[in-house]
Amino acid sequence: MNQYSKRREALLYHAKPTPGKIKIVPTKKYATQRDLSLAYSPGVAEPCLEIAKDVNNVYKYTSKGNLVAVISNGTAVLGLGDIGPEASKPVMEGKALLFKIFADIDGFDIEVDTKDIDAFVETVKNIAPTFGGINLEDIKAPESFEIERRLVEELNIPVMHDDQHGTAIISSAALLNALELAQKSIDSVKIVVSGAGSAALACCNLFVLLGARKEHIFMFDKEGALSKSRADLSALQLQYANLEETTVLQDAIAGADVFLGLSTGNILTPDMLLAMADNPIVFAMANPVPEIDYPLAVSTRKDLIMATGRSDYPNQVNNVLGFPYIFRGALDVRATKINEAMKMAAVKALAGLAKEWVPEQVNIAYGETKLTFGREYIIPKPFDPRLITVVAPAVAKAAMESGVAQNPITDWERYEEELLDRMKSDNKMVRMLSGRAKSDPKRVVFAEADHLDVLKAAQIAYEEHIAIPILLGNREVILALKEELGFDAEVPIMDPKTKDEDERRLRYAEIFWKERQRKGISLLDAQKWMRERNYFAAMMVNEGEADAVVSGYSRSYPSVVKPMMQLIGKAPGISLIATTNMMMTNRGPMFLSDTAINPVPTAEDLANIALMTAKTIRLFGMEPVMAMVSFSNFGSSAHPSAARVREAVAYLHKYYPDLIVDGEIQTDFALNPDLLKNKFPFSKLAGKKVNTMIFPNLESANITYKLLKELYKVDSIGPIMMGMEKPVHIFQLGASVEEMVNMVAVAVVDAQEKAKLIRNRNSS
Repeated sequence: MNQYSKRREALLYHAKPTPGKIKIVPTKKYATQRDLSLAYSPGVAEPCLEIAKDVNNVYKYTSKGNLVAVISNGTAVLGLGDIGPEASKPVMEGKALLFKIFADIDGFDIEVDTKDIDAFVETVKNIAPTFGGINLEDIKAPESFEIERRLVEELNIPVMHDDQHGTAIISSAALLNALELAQKSIDSVKIVVSGAGSAALACCNLFVLLGARKEHIFMFDKEGALSKSRADLSALQLQYANLEETTVLQDAIAGADVFLGLSTGNILTPDMLLAMADNPIVFAMANPVPEIDYPLAVSTRKDLIMATGRSDYPNQVNNVLGFPYIFRGALDVRATKINEAMKMAAVKALAGLAKEWVPEQVNIAYGETKLTFGREYIIPKPFDPRLITVVAPAVAKAAMESGVAQNPITDWERYEEELLDRMKSDNKMVRMLSGRAKSDPKRVVFAEADHLDVLKAAQIAYEEHIAIPILLGNREVILALKEELGFDAEVPIMDPKTKDEDERRLRYAEIFWKERQRKGISLLDAQKWMRERNYFAAMMVNEGEADAVVSGYSRSYPSVVKPMMQLIGKAPGISLIATTNMMMTNRGPMFLSDTAINPVPTAEDLANIALMTAKTIRLFGMEPVMAMVSFSNFGSSAHPSAARVREAVAYLHKYYPDLIVDGEIQTDFALNPDLLKNKFPFSKLAGKKVNTMIFPNLESANITYKLLKELYKVDSIGPIMMGMEKPVHIFQLGASVEEMVNMVAVAVVDAQEKAKLIRNRNSS
């Protein structure tokens, strides 16, 4: 994508369909006059009076306890510098978004139009009663230090400047683990730092608290070495002015154990890296270009332990590992501040988590066979679902132990359940799916690439490194649309109807005819059909010239399924093809089967659909909890439809006793654990959270998933094809670009899994 197209896409993202990235939504009913009279006058007077009696009641009756202000004056915005408060607003909205999706904290962005420290502090103090915490963001140093210091002292709610402390906390956790692997003691290592801004200073301050010695830390800024003779240094910088003014980075780094980079790209050379001590630790966190390129660094020193700020290399130092969970823990005990004990607790919690067994869900998200503590895994991954239940409680406990908690937690098991429940509406699955696809992109045929939205999906898949597109369709149309989109990458374009593809088309026809000549297919028929893009695409996958195919945007589902079934067919041992839709509901991902293929499945079919769905769910790192739904509850109806479901359940219980599945059961009982436990305590689903529903027929499944999708705007991935021998996935007619990109990621993951099965089969 050219620079203009990237710029246009970014602007459209923030502008459409609604300007900005966050909004306020009601948390109470408001449908009736009674509701409104409780929400406002006269009912609202009662909580007001209770708060007037005891100001702490504000946490009981309002959202203060879950509301964090993200505050900036726009003087140090990302890499953009001093661009002003209004221009910083998109970044502050983005930070509020991260608070919500990672820790269910409501962030409210506030941009303050002043560079005066006194005025800024006074403004924040005046609005502080609204909030449970203050996240300072993108304020330039050294003013940021003084602003934070004063607000921490003068307010009785948690305050943190994440630019400083977020990076410090994550890098400190990484340093502890890196030192352990290098078998070095923190009190004896030599640390060289490139960068002397707020983040670098905060990192070094925390390193010192962990045991590093100030006299062993040597710091550089853009002017050169920090030395006592320089008149332009702040008091905080002077603490680390341990060098002569004439010292250069190349000389200082000789024999260094640790290099910390928070400066600019490509300033650490291979020769400098070679001059470092054995088992050197390099944190090159300039973004997007690190101080030394990761592949170059690891090829230069085999004993290197390295972290960067980038997600495409191991050991990403990402602030999202810290600030959402630090504030979560602080808010939940109503801490009056975020102190050093709480920061240290976060450091140790993160460092400890990296040494624990990694859930399969995380391995799947990052395309790893098994993540284990080592040189390429010294800090947890951002998608690790355990972060909220490890870091937040550690911070909360530290707040209690250090005497700053006003609302101590007594039942830690219940608190952990509450934290998990907070994340029920978080849509991490799409990000995890995309991350896994990126770990090993596959060749995906886009059979309808001469449609704008399909080509746009292919462009996104290419630019996000999700897939390697092969574009099928009218070449002239595709080229014109590529120019319109700014999609200037060189990717294969094929039109099965043109002479350019004669050799391939005739070869495919010959292969197809030989396979089907005794089933009524003539060579002429095969040659004619290979001019059709879906037949051509399917043969590309069959012949190993592509890894997966996606189609269906402009044609009915059955018309696309037919050629795929004819040419590719079912996987070995599979009796039927089925589909499942993954719905991103407010209770987490919910799988619905079969939504597209089998009109009236038999009991045996239903059992097989359930087994295939269970296998698909495990592909996403989840364990299936399956309700075989009906209009009947456990034998309450003798209708044949209910009987088929009962028979399928009986089969599964007999032959797959470890599978958590039950029915027949009505949908409300399946989704309401209390209702189910009270009425049917014998059920295998009692006390469980159902994440899968197998429907008795296509009609009910299809209606349900489309109803959820349109009525409640629930995001959907699917229908995901199950049981095909090769990776084939079919869009719903008129699917959105986002839905198509998600399906491409599914196709890539499916191709990865099928390739793994073939490798395993061949090796055995």
